[in-house]
Amino acid sequence: MRLINRAVALAAALALAGACYAQSGAPAYPTRQIRVIVPFTAGGPTDVIARLFAQKLSESLGHQAYVEDMPGAGGNLGTAAAAKAPADGYTLVMVSTGFVVNPSLYAKVPYDPIKDFAPVTLVAASPNVMVINPSVPAKTVAELMALIRANPGTYSFAGPGIGSTPHLAGELFKLKNKLDLVHIPFNGAPPAVASTIGGHTQIAFTALPPSLSNIKDGKLRALAVLSPMRHPALPDVPSAVEAGVPDLESDTLTGLLAPAGTPPEIVAILQREAAKMVAQPDVKEKLDTLGFVPVANTSAEFAARIKTELARWADVVHAANIKIE
Repeated sequence: MRLINRAVALAAALALAGACYAQSGAPAYPTRQIRVIVPFTAGGPTDVIARLFAQKLSESLGHQAYVEDMPGAGGNLGTAAAAKAPADGYTLVMVSTGFVVNPSLYAKVPYDPIKDFAPVTLVAASPNVMVINPSVPAKTVAELMALIRANPGTYSFAGPGIGSTPHLAGELFKLKNKLDLVHIPFNGAPPAVASTIGGHTQIAFTALPPSLSNIKDGKLRALAVLSPMRHPALPDVPSAVEAGVPDLESDTLTGLLAPAGTPPEIVAILQREAAKMVAQPDVKEKLDTLGFVPVANTSAEFAARIKTELARWADVVHAANIKIE
């Protein structure tokens, strides 16, 4: 009888808790599949990180999360699709740095980066890197600038696509230091790296992952990792601050967004799950292989970072007169 009474009391307590939960307006989440849009083709870092997140989210919350790759227009198509989705937590988008660059790069983008989204978290980031062909007689950024100034019209830099943050870091390097330096755009990082290894372009600005193995093999010389601190994968390469170019600090971001109006309780759940994910050893190992450092900051911190990056890269795009029609 005592056990029955305890069971009845427990059931009553649970019912009361459920009623209070319902009255609080907190949504039951999730109750079905969660779609994570990646606005790029499969296989890139954003896609890989999104799939890690979807896998861990499925395991943790008990409902499947899956990735849908939706490439096109530099990430604009998939991002716009996410902006138009219901604000219920069942459609998310994993974005890269193009999210904060495209609004100034394109004449018009089909979304408002501030009004149309609820930032969840900056999941991870990978710094850009400045590299040169080993035949270039410069061991530091200062020596490279002296060479460029002494040989106007001679030097060029490769970048992985117009409007990428490596390209914009190169443009900022050129503008800030008044250098006669020509940008040679490539369709992605691998051909930009190959061009610099081959000596066709003496300098390259890329995200760290595409250059990392070539730096370690001696095919490229890294002059600076464009971050506030040295990167653990390249402990002997100076940071942007140490190299004397703190204004060039830039990275490739991978962040999670939900449509604007998504309940804050759901945003908090997703942020918590992302933080749990990047703390797991297997995820940290995978991120390290990709050249990314885990972040998983708060929604407010990510929102502030988005506003800062939008303004910063808009200044560079306009100063360098870069456009994509």
